[in-house]
Amino acid sequence: MTMDLIFGENLFLVVLGLVWIVGAVMQDLKRREVDNLWNFSLIFFALAYRGFVSVFNGNYWFVLNGFIGLGIFFLLANLFYYSRLFAGGDAKLLMALGTILPLSYDWILNLKIFGLFVLLFFTLGAVYALIWSFFVVFANWSRFVKEFRKQWKNYKKMFLISLIFVLLWAGFVFAISQIEFVFIGLVVLLFPLLFVFVKSVEESCMVKLISPDKVTEGDWLYKDVRVGGKKIKSCWEGVSKFHLRAIRKSRKKILVKQGIPFTVAFLLGFVALLWLIWRGMI
Repeated sequence: MTMDLIFGENLFLVVLGLVWIVGAVMQDLKRREVDNLWNFSLIFFALAYRGFVSVFNGNYWFVLNGFIGLGIFFLLANLFYYSRLFAGGDAKLLMALGTILPLSYDWILNLKIFGLFVLLFFTLGAVYALIWSFFVVFANWSRFVKEFRKQWKNYKKMFLISLIFVLLWAGFVFAISQIEFVFIGLVVLLFPLLFVFVKSVEESCMVKLISPDKVTEGDWLYKDVRVGGKKIKSCWEGVSKFHLRAIRKSRKKILVKQGIPFTVAFLLGFVALLWLIWRGMI
């Protein structure tokens, strides 16, 4: 695969994908949500363009590839959403990118592109999330320290269990003379610290008290709330349209849990993928 894949008939798709991802990032940073219309319009424009090119060239595989990519990424988006890795907006953006990423008529190459994009997305997304978390911690240092001490007391048994495992693992590694396997023990030892860190960031820095008029559809309630004598449960799907109307009629401020604006990871993964193609490294 060469850099030719991002030129010719695919150039419009690449530019379209970049513009829509940047737009999604701007919405996410400003409002912590991405409009459904924005994501679905990417699907419409990408498939419409593919259809026009297919009619013009007399080769309908170009538009069929878009539909196949949409189907594959629809399955991936639902897998990530229902396993609670993605919020709804992220899942829909991933689904929409399925119409963009089939850049080849060779489906072996397309599957490589898909796999590499997902790998880059999660890898760079993890680095980005960690950096974002550090900035959030420094901005809320006193609350974070207080919460970290609380969470450490709650989960210190986890650290002791992991420490016992690491000691046993170290004995096993030295017994079989495979020193390189020590790394596994270090990962197990660091896991409780990482878990407590993430939990502390979530509880001390990501929970906000907002007025009912600022609550939007899909917002995650920090805990169950009572509005107008009815109980609205906190769930992964977030606030529904029905419950949103009830919340906005009330004057009660609501605790919501704000996530990291993860659309940035889409931009990082997409740009990194294009760079690798440009360099002929795929």
